[in-house]
Order: sequence, then C-alpha cells, then structure tokens
Amino acid sequence: MSNKKYSRVFIPWTGFYLWIIFILLLLITWLDYRVAISGYLLFVVLVIYNFRTNRRRQNDIVKYIENLTFNIDLASKDTLLNFPMPLVVVEIDGTIIWYNQKFRKMFKGKQLLENTISSFIEDLNPHNILNNPQDAVNSRSGQSILKEIKINESYYKVMGNFIKVQGRTDVTDYILLLYFWDDTGFAELKAKHEEEKLVTGIIVIDNYDELMQSMEDTGRPQMLAEIDKKIVQWMGFTGGILKKFERDRYLFLFQNKYLEPMKEKKFEILDAIKEINLGNKIPVTLSIGLGINNGTLLQNLAAASASIDLALGRGGDQVVVNNNNNFSFYGGRTREIEKRTRVKARVIAHALRELIDQCSQVMIMGHNTPDIDSLGSAMGIYRIARSRNKDAFIILSQVNPTIESILQRIERSQGYGSLFLGKSEAVNRFDEKTLLVVVDTNSTKHTEYPELLERANQVAVIDHHRKGTDFIRDATLVYQEIYASSTCELVTEIIQYMDDNIKLTPVETEVLYAGIVMDTKWFAFKTGVRTFEAASFLKKHGVDPLSIKQLFQNDLSMFLNISEIVKNAEILENGIAISICPSNIKNPLLAAAKSADELLNLSGIMAAFVLCRVNDTVSISGRSL
Repeated sequence: MSNKKYSRVFIPWTGFYLWIIFILLLLITWLDYRVAISGYLLFVVLVIYNFRTNRRRQNDIVKYIENLTFNIDLASKDTLLNFPMPLVVVEIDGTIIWYNQKFRKMFKGKQLLENTISSFIEDLNPHNILNNPQDAVNSRSGQSILKEIKINESYYKVMGNFIKVQGRTDVTDYILLLYFWDDTGFAELKAKHEEEKLVTGIIVIDNYDELMQSMEDTGRPQMLAEIDKKIVQWMGFTGGILKKFERDRYLFLFQNKYLEPMKEKKFEILDAIKEINLGNKIPVTLSIGLGINNGTLLQNLAAASASIDLALGRGGDQVVVNNNNNFSFYGGRTREIEKRTRVKARVIAHALRELIDQCSQVMIMGHNTPDIDSLGSAMGIYRIARSRNKDAFIILSQVNPTIESILQRIERSQGYGSLFLGKSEAVNRFDEKTLLVVVDTNSTKHTEYPELLERANQVAVIDHHRKGTDFIRDATLVYQEIYASSTCELVTEIIQYMDDNIKLTPVETEVLYAGIVMDTKWFAFKTGVRTFEAASFLKKHGVDPLSIKQLFQNDLSMFLNISEIVKNAEILENGIAISICPSNIKNPLLAAAKSADELLNLSGIMAAFVLCRVNDTVSISGRSL
C-alpha cells in the first residue's frame, strides 16, 4: 500500500528527474568525460524504461475506459428495457420513436410507433411542456419536466429529460425521454380528502317577522314546523348535522362531495320553500351562506357568516358560496318585499346625527359617472349636515349629460358656491375627523374616489343596490335597503327623522324628487307605499312635478336620435332588444340610456340593451322588466 503511494508521488515527476540527471551528466563530462561514459549508458537505460512504462500505462487506461463504456452501455440498455415504469422516447415534435413494454400496456391494441404522443395523450405535447422548443437547445440536456395527466382511470406524473443527439445542429438535435410515475393512489387519496372536507353553512328565513305578522296566531307553529320539515328533507341525503340556533337561523355541516349535486340542482330548496302555503300572505324565502376551504372550522363559520350577510344584502332568496374568498351566487329571483315599518330609518337617522355632530366636516360622494339619484341623495345629506352647522361638500370630478341640467339649476341657485370639490381639493381639505358619506353605491371600486375610503376613519354608506363582493368593509354606519326605489327615497326618510327644523330649498326638493321618479320610471317600477310617502313629503315642501318633467324633456335632435336607435333595434328571442347608437351623435351615453327606456315600452320587450362608443370604450345601457 505504501509503495503505491510513493509511486503515485514520483511518477508525475519522472521527466523532471531525467532532465536533472542529464544536466548532472553534462557537468560530470566537463569535469571528467571518462567517468561520464558509464553515466550516459545508465541514462539511456532509464529513458527506455520510462518510455515503455508510460506506454504500458496508457494502454491500460484505454482498455479500462473501453471496458467501462461497454459496461455502462450494457447497463443503460438493460435499464431502458427493464425500466419498472412506462417509458417512451419522442422527437421534439412529439413523434414516438421507441417505448418499453410498460408503456405499450397502457395503450393495448394501438399502433404507437411513428405516431405523435399527443394523439394518445391530448394534454401531453413537447411544445406545450416547453413553451419555446429553442429553450431545449439553450439549456443543458437533462432538464426535468413534470406534468400530471390522466390515462383511462389512472393518474400519472410525467417526468422526463431532453437528450442531445450527436450530428444535429438545430432544435431537432434533442429527443425527449418521458417516463410515467403512477400516482393513482395519491390522486384518489387527494380526491377523497377533497370530498370529505366539511362545508359550514348558515340558513336564514329572510322575511321571518313579516311572515309571522301575515299569519294567524294558530298557524304560526304549523308554518315553522313545515319550514323545518322542508329543510330537513333537503339536507337528509348528505347525512350532515343541522341545528336550529335562533328562531330564524339554522347551522349545518356536511361533506364537500354533496355540494356539487346541490349546485347542479341549483339549490332546489329555494324553490321548494316558496311552495309552502298555509295561509301566509307573503311567500317564504331562505338565504343560505356556505363557507369552504377557508382554513379551520371556525374560519369556515366566519366565511359562512360573511356569505349570509352578503346574501341578505343582495335581497335574500339566494345562496352565496364562499370558497376561499371566491364567491358564487345562486338564486335571487324573488322580488324584494317592502318593509312597512320605519323603525330602522329612525334609528339610522339618529345614528347619522351623532356621527355628524362629532365630526369636523362632512364629505359626500356617490358612484363614478353619477346619475340623478346619486346627486339627489348627496344633496339631501348636504342639507342634513348644514342643519347640524357642519361644513359639507360633494365630491364631483366630472359632469355628464345625465346630471347636466340639474347642475345648471344648482349653479343658478344661491348658497352653493363651494358645494362641489374635485379629487385634489377633497384630499387637501380632508382630515382625520372628517365624516365620509357614500351614497347610491356600496362598491369600493365604483365610488367617485376610492382612495379616499382608505383615508377616512368614519364612513357611512346609504344605498339601495344589491351588495357585491367588493362592498365597502368596516363602515361605521350602513343603511342598505334593496327594496327601496332609490337612495333619494332612503335619504328623504332620514330627513324626516333627523330634525324638525330642516328646511329644504326648492332645488334640493327637486333633485330628491327627480332621483325618485328617475329610478322608478315615474312610479312604474319598484314602487312601494314608502316610495309614495317620500314623494308626498317632498310635495309638501313645494316640489313641482311639472318642473321635474321639464328636466327630462328631449330636444329635437335627441328625439330624432332616439327614434333612429329604436328603429334600428334587433329583436331577439325571449323578448330581448339590442341596438347600436350612431357614431355621430352628441351625447351617446344619454341617448343610449333613453333609447333603452323607450325600447322597454314596446310590447313584448322584456329587456333592452343599447351599445354606444365613447372614445375607445364601448358602453352598454341595459334595462329590463
């Protein structure tokens, strides 16, 4: 062992030593040439020995490498032939050039050679695996690939390598070696895990108070029993847990595998519950909130609670599924039922008064591209704030034809010189004690200035639209009643309970009244008793309906444009009308809105859509019954 170590030390230096010996011989020759003769003979012997030793060592290395290469080739061939997983070799274009028996068994009776692998496995294409085939050339051979596919009833993870082929110089100098890892067991376990996940749900009887009030005392227990029976029957096939924890609320848990059948049947409980008829004057409706994939059971319960709030905010009679903060909606086809009691309006009025009294100033904003309802309700809040001796401003960044005539009336009136603020002015005046009131929208992204919501410490929301997924969160005060005809109606009710000393100016009563009649199409749509009461209150304050009528009058050019749009409308099946605004009209948005209203007045039309182009944007005005 020690001799081998010494030999390894001295072998690399043999040539160096021979040169030293040769130099020493020259020195000896200079001193005494006779002594040097024997040294030269010995030197020649050493040179010949070194040459033969090196040559023999070189031959041994070559033989060793050749044997090693042969053994590796045999091992590689044996590995390919006896590989325990399905294995296939394809060209860069997907053509199959070789496969093992395991792969052949996956496609019994099919001709595999010279066919593309994508013809057998649609999801598997080398060009799809590698977005740019040239990447194979630029990268090292042996780049790993991983893709999950399903073949017949089995699941596989496909792995592979790009291998360089000698003698080729373009992108085709690579072939692709793919091997398939049978992952069926894990896939089935994963699917079972998904199926067994628990879904948390909350069921609410939407109109419990109104329903009970509409029935005789003796019929109420029977009604509740019938509702319980319907819900239990609907939940029965899941084998889940159902528990009533309040007079109008249920908590239930079931496995995720039953959620998809519920969706396919569109949550039939919503329709089944409406069929209950035990002398009730109004139909029974339910709202359901579901939470899944939100973490723990407690987090799923919180998600279900948020879903039920969203469902109720959208009018009830629907299901909202919260799947990891991705919302799905089902149902919601029942018309909202008007609440006759004004208790909530009175409570909101008192709460809003407290907020206004504690703030430094009030800023009001509606939705972007404001309409008359948005502007009218903002004017109502402005008058409330001024009656409490607070400075108030309306944020308005741009004027559109819908509110242009109203704004002209406001400008002609006295006392509104600094009423409107642009976005930059609003930011400069805004402080930490400013109360921000949002009217006629509950959507964050649809407000006039969404960034202002982040700066406000106190936000009040007054709206009559259904709640969406991007609703304003953490608002201090929310008054949202979707049964109401308009936000102007809600603000008018608040004014009645706010203070007896509030004196509305003529322009304020006009714009509030205009907001109501505009959203109700002159009391034809979504009009209830409280709508007429609000209009009556404004009439008592001197509003002139004829003056409001003049606000919506069309000039001759607008009338001709509307007539042209209606004339060119295309009537589709199911009573749907579609038309397009001419490109040369003055106010395309206003013309589109009024044309959609006119189309809806035609017999047999259930919905109307008018498209118009504004700069590079196509806007759609939609109306329906």
